Amino acid sequence: MNPVRKQRLFVVLAVLAGLAVAVGLAVYALRQNINLFYTPQQIVNGEAPVGAKMRVGGLVEDGSVQRDPESLNVVFTVTDGKGSFAIHYQGILPDLFREGQGVVANGTLVSRDRFEADEVLAKHDETYMPPEVQDALEKAGHPGSKPGAKEEDAGYPKGDYD
Repeated sequence: MNPVRKQRLFVVLAVLAGLAVAVGLAVYALRQNINLFYTPQQIVNGEAPVGAKMRVGGLVEDGSVQRDPESLNVVFTVTDGKGSFAIHYQGILPDLFREGQGVVANGTLVSRDRFEADEVLAKHDETYMPPEVQDALEKAGHPGSKPGAKEEDAGYPKGDYD
C-alpha cells in the first residue's frame, strides 16, 4: 500500500474513532439526565421503574397536605382520578401550591406509593395546567381537566398592553 494512502487511512480511522467516543460519551451523559413523565395511574400500575429519577404530575388531593411544624417536611397525595400516591418533599413549596391544584414534581420513585421530590412546581394561575398533567387528566376522565381549553386561555390576562 502506498505510504500516502496508508497515512490517509490512519487519519480517517482516527477521526472515526474520535467521533465514536464522543457520541458514546454524549449518549451516556444524556441517559443520566433524562426525566420521563409519569401519571399517578402509571405509577400505581407498576409502569414506572422504582428507584429512577422522573417527573410526576396530577392534582393535589383535598385534605392530603400534611406539614411538619418543626421542619420543612411536607407530605401530600397526588391523583389523576384513577391512581394516587404520596409525595414527600423537604423544602419551601411554591406560593401557588394548594389542594386541588395541578402540580409536577421532580424526584425519585421510592416505592409504588411513595415518591421523594427534589422540586415541586405548581401551576401559575387558574387557567394554566402543565400539558403533561392536562393530557393525563383528560385520558383518565378526571373532572378537573379542561378539554375545551384554548391556547389563548393559557393564563395571560386579557386586555390592552400598551
